[in-house]
Amino acid sequence: MIKEGTLHLDSYRLASYAVQVPCYICGGGNTFDAELCRHCCAPMALAHQANTQKVRPRMVAAIGTSGVGKTVYLGMLMDMLSRMPDRLQLLARGAFSITLQQITTAALSRGEFPDKTPNEPDRWNWVHAQVRAQKQRHPVDLIMPDMAGEALLEEIEHPRSYQVIRSLLSQCGGVLLLVDASQLGSGTLEQDYFAMKLLSYLIELDEDPKTGWPSRPIALIFSKADEREDCFIDPAAFAASHASGLYRLCQERFREVQFFASGVAGSCAYRNVPKLGRVRVPLRVEPRGIIEPFEWLIGRIKS
Repeated sequence: MIKEGTLHLDSYRLASYAVQVPCYICGGGNTFDAELCRHCCAPMALAHQANTQKVRPRMVAAIGTSGVGKTVYLGMLMDMLSRMPDRLQLLARGAFSITLQQITTAALSRGEFPDKTPNEPDRWNWVHAQVRAQKQRHPVDLIMPDMAGEALLEEIEHPRSYQVIRSLLSQCGGVLLLVDASQLGSGTLEQDYFAMKLLSYLIELDEDPKTGWPSRPIALIFSKADEREDCFIDPAAFAASHASGLYRLCQERFREVQFFASGVAGSCAYRNVPKLGRVRVPLRVEPRGIIEPFEWLIGRIKS
């Protein structure tokens, strides 16, 4: 037994936990070593990266129903922009920002579509990237999550069910709203109804005519348009004839709306997969109309 000795206490480490780090998405306080926000499950890496920059990153969201193709669109968009620096230059910030691009291209190379995005926010893929356009002197820092369509629906039907969705959409400078063109072309109106719900939800978040959603840019993208060639010819006319409710809502409530058509798989088929049943698969990858909506949106996001 030692009568005399020095015991070093680690109490000083508690001082680091006394200072809370606010989440960049919801503003909730977290410890300095937290990986995910304890309030909304957004990556805390976004907050740490934002604190090192003089200009706060802007936020953009891709929204739409489950299965509309948000994951494929965002992953293909990142892959194309990272390989086409002459038009729009994209540089990912952080290793986590490359995951969405990686899983999308890997799935398409195997002749599959990526798995459905889980409803749990802690399993979503986030993108923090620096984007530079030819006509812009300074690059723009953007934050984009790949949100689950079912989580979006739950938040619309039961507000504040997903704090991360509400906080994100309240701060977004613009959105990419994806609507399934193949379903609209077949006469199904579910896509029309869901898109109207999403736009109405945005208005409820902030209806200020100058700074709210009535004045923020919305790129309305008809996904899977490779199955509807008339959609590529005139997306606005396609909206007026196949989604009249959505078209009228856009004309009456929003000042910055543009219609686009996009497609990733030039042709698709179905195959039977054990335990999954009949699954839709891409026969080839022919991206069309991927960059144009994003390019239009970036040019109209307010500082």
